[in-house]
Amino acid sequence: MDESKIDIINPFGPAIAKVKMPENIVNKLNEYVDEIVNNKELSKKFDHGKNLIGNVKQEISLSKEIIEKSGLLSLLANATRAWIKYSLGQDITKFNIDGSWVVRQFSNEYNPVHWHGGHISGAGFLKLPSTFGETFQKEKKNLNGKLIMIHGSRSFMSNSKYEVKPEVGDFYIFPHYLMHAVYPFKDTNEERRSISFNATIDDKSFDVFV
Repeated sequence: MDESKIDIINPFGPAIAKVKMPENIVNKLNEYVDEIVNNKELSKKFDHGKNLIGNVKQEISLSKEIIEKSGLLSLLANATRAWIKYSLGQDITKFNIDGSWVVRQFSNEYNPVHWHGGHISGAGFLKLPSTFGETFQKEKKNLNGKLIMIHGSRSFMSNSKYEVKPEVGDFYIFPHYLMHAVYPFKDTNEERRSISFNATIDDKSFDVFV
């Protein structure tokens, strides 16, 4: 992957990588999820909600086959290699996805503050509603439907949170321990569809105490 296509964001402690999913990957993943959504047996088979913290309509586990076949595995692996190389000056030899899932979120649903397992995690956007609704107090910042990332505590010249406005195709990659949440939204019956993953890399790169 061309490193010029990766944005490195440094809002606080750990760097975050941002990469764009090509339209064909987004379409393949959405078609796969739609097939599951429209089939009761498949919805039950791939139900991942019991393993996750989100208070949302449906969470669907992705098969290893679709992760690889769609091109997502290659995209995330290459982006992570470039991100680690930029941030640490190291070349990783391993990138194993331990799990990946899709979150289907609708009006008034939310994902509370949480973190992931593995070494590396991320969140991308497959489908978004045309509106997230307005704030009750019009002069307030509208955070409806946004992804919020949290690290440490607020201090002089150091932010503790980074707000992400979702855009279809955008994928953010970050260390597994980075706390994050998704705010609820309203005034729409449309779906906010996101995708997440957990992965492991070389222990020597991840474990700073080795």
